[in-house]
Amino acid sequence: MASASADKAGLRRWLGLGLETHISLPVFAAILLVVIWVVTLRTVANDREAAHLAARASSQEMIDTYEAQVARNLGSIDQTLKVLKYSVELNGAAGALPALNRQGLLPSGLVFMVTVVDRDGRIVASNPPLGGASVASQPFFRFHQHSRADTPYVSQTTTDEANPDWHIHFSRRLNDAAGGFAGAVVVAVDPAYFTSGYERSRMGEHGALGLFGSDGVFRALRVGDNVAWGGGAPAASDDSGALVLSKWDGRRRYTSVRRLHGFSLTAIVGLAESEQMAAFEQQRRNYLWLAGSGSAALVLVVALVCVLSWQMTRTRRRIRRFQETYAAASEASVDAFFVMRSICDDKGTIVDFVIEATNTRAEKMSGMSKQELHGQQLCVVMPSYRDNGIFDDLVKVAILGGVHEAEWQSNHPAIDQRWLHRQVVPVEGGVVAIVRDITERKLAEERIRHMAHHDELTGLPNRSLIRDRLDQAIRHARRNGRCVAVAFIDLDGFKLVNDGLGHNAGDELLKVVGARMAGCMRRDDMLGRFGGDEFVIILADQPDDPMAVAPVLEKIRQAVNEPILLDSQEVQVGCSMGVVMYPRDGDDPNTLMMNADAAMYRAKELGKNAFQFYAREMNASVEEKLVLLEGLRNALECRQFSLLYQPKVDLRSGRIFGVEALIRWQHPEHGMVSPARFIALAEESGLIIPIGDWVLQTACRQARAWCDAGLPRVTMSVNVSPRQFEEKRLVERIAHALHDSGLPARALEIEVTEGLIMRDLAQSVGKMGELKAMGVNLSIDDFGTGYSSLSALKSFPISTLKIDKSFVSDLADNAGDQAIALAVISLGHRLNLRVLAEGVETEQQRRFLLDNDCDEMQGYLFSRPLPPAEVEALLRRQAAEALAGAC
Repeated sequence: MASASADKAGLRRWLGLGLETHISLPVFAAILLVVIWVVTLRTVANDREAAHLAARASSQEMIDTYEAQVARNLGSIDQTLKVLKYSVELNGAAGALPALNRQGLLPSGLVFMVTVVDRDGRIVASNPPLGGASVASQPFFRFHQHSRADTPYVSQTTTDEANPDWHIHFSRRLNDAAGGFAGAVVVAVDPAYFTSGYERSRMGEHGALGLFGSDGVFRALRVGDNVAWGGGAPAASDDSGALVLSKWDGRRRYTSVRRLHGFSLTAIVGLAESEQMAAFEQQRRNYLWLAGSGSAALVLVVALVCVLSWQMTRTRRRIRRFQETYAAASEASVDAFFVMRSICDDKGTIVDFVIEATNTRAEKMSGMSKQELHGQQLCVVMPSYRDNGIFDDLVKVAILGGVHEAEWQSNHPAIDQRWLHRQVVPVEGGVVAIVRDITERKLAEERIRHMAHHDELTGLPNRSLIRDRLDQAIRHARRNGRCVAVAFIDLDGFKLVNDGLGHNAGDELLKVVGARMAGCMRRDDMLGRFGGDEFVIILADQPDDPMAVAPVLEKIRQAVNEPILLDSQEVQVGCSMGVVMYPRDGDDPNTLMMNADAAMYRAKELGKNAFQFYAREMNASVEEKLVLLEGLRNALECRQFSLLYQPKVDLRSGRIFGVEALIRWQHPEHGMVSPARFIALAEESGLIIPIGDWVLQTACRQARAWCDAGLPRVTMSVNVSPRQFEEKRLVERIAHALHDSGLPARALEIEVTEGLIMRDLAQSVGKMGELKAMGVNLSIDDFGTGYSSLSALKSFPISTLKIDKSFVSDLADNAGDQAIALAVISLGHRLNLRVLAEGVETEQQRRFLLDNDCDEMQGYLFSRPLPPAEVEALLRRQAAEALAGAC
């Protein structure tokens, strides 16, 4: 019984739904739409079939007419050929045409060209006259020459020597008395003659009318006003008017063809489908428009009625579900909801709000249950809201309407110091406040703000915050009549540590140095990392005395100079500082930073590891660098570079065994420019690559020239800069220079620095291995100034160690330099390497090196860098002395 009752209830529910207007009306309308469109589409299909049959019938009718017309034309042409042939047989070739003309039987030369051709293919008579042109190469002549058939021949549309206009040859064979070939009579007809019956009123703009031969090639084809020939015939094979795709223009036509009796020709008529079906298409569009507009009107009316019905039904359901939806949404929300009713005094002024409804989240924020909150006055539960402006915002929204949003930091005991966001909207008789805890978002924003203005590695203020703090310090100093000192700091030797020990060690060094500098400063001062190994110090609220900041700067310099232990290796860096004072050296952050940078570069130029106060002439040094860089870009093209060669000498024999190529720049305005002034600029700008290629090519050619001159063989040493060495095609460039100059690889030595190799040890060793495999010698320049390990050194495919000149200059009286030189010599010999000392300028230095088994030397004691001619003179003198000693 229970099951039966449930089934009846379900049936009643479905019947009730079916009787609702917004359900039953669309069903009826859908049935009506189906009927309308079935009738419409059926009518369209019937009309299409009728139009198709009419087009086929029209094509068949027109092929009958065209066949009769062409048959008459062809019969007339063949009759002319027969009369002409008879006249030739009766009167001879020369007298045939005049005889016919006298009898009025010769056709007009405006339409037909009549010719008589002898057995050799020469035209012996024609109307109009053509002279004695030859047609022996024409297909009709060859046909009659080899065929005895007494049938007319129809050629393709052609031109020939006798008639340059396009025409069709109709011809018959001439026989002599013995029945042999005597020539031919020919009637040449313009192909347009056969399509003159084209009627645009019946065939339209794209109808087709024409003739084609048994070879499938059109003799004449007219489409609209255009007459053509020579194209391929369509696939239609009868006069049924079938719909066929035309090959010549890709259009579909109702096509009928019919073979012409007595000639190897076929007539064709084609009616374009688009034109024949145009009337039907217009009628079809009318039918569809009527059906579509009727359907649209029906759908619109039904939709309006259904919308009204549905809105009424939905309103009833909305009223029923509104409370349930609101309760579920508010309970699931992360926001706290407070529904409050206004309390007004006798004058209508809002004096408080009564809490009428809340959700679970509101309980947590208020520290009270829903039951406790319900009916409570807002300012009783949260009295601080009268003082912090929240109550005034609620009153404003309740009176004026609109939506108000704000953020505040709560001091309520349940959520003390939490950041909250409120959105207040008006409702009838009160307001609804939606409150969200945004503490996490605020903390995230603060972290992002810190990251945007602080260096990720050191935690110090970054470039953006430095400029902002400097701007603040300038404004404060301007108001109080004080000064601001700015120090731009660049670490000396950082690049060497970073390249030698790796980027991780370099990062650790920056953090240690940053912490040391920060420890030397006052609380009100600021230290920031400008980028790379550059730092900026802002010393605010200073007197107008630059020397007042000298003690703190010296303290910072000493702190930076303290040794640092990195990866179990002790390193030491210095710092060059450029110092400016506001307002003396600039009155805005950009000017102060630019001048501090210039002062820092002056400190580096004067020996590094010191601080230098800004002076106006320092900017001239920057401008000079820009001028040099501009000149450097054109120096190669203008041939301003030259090479000098400094001899390398065997310490024991005094014999010159090699030279080092040293570049010089003769500037057109500044005279001879030292490499110390332009090599670093070339390295920074990338110009070192083409300059290095020029040095390599020139040095190799010079070495080859000395060899060809019969001089003793010397090794040519060429320095390779860091940027050159890192260039992927270095090995290829060296091989190219050797090949172009013809210099043997063993006669070339490439010098690389210790720090350069340690930038990327694996790649450096691989590249040096390729050069060694070519036969090129390798040496380490400035050895002892980098941080290469002994384990790495033994893997280098080198032949020579060069002691840096900084260790050679004080060899005579500096025990430390002596110890370093002895260690390098011993290390080199134990690794089976030759050791060369650079910068040898005194006899005491030479004597020390010789006594301690150094192999080679280079320096002003023996020779300054020389031009090629002077080196050649030295080598010749050495060869002569060797020869004299042998004698």
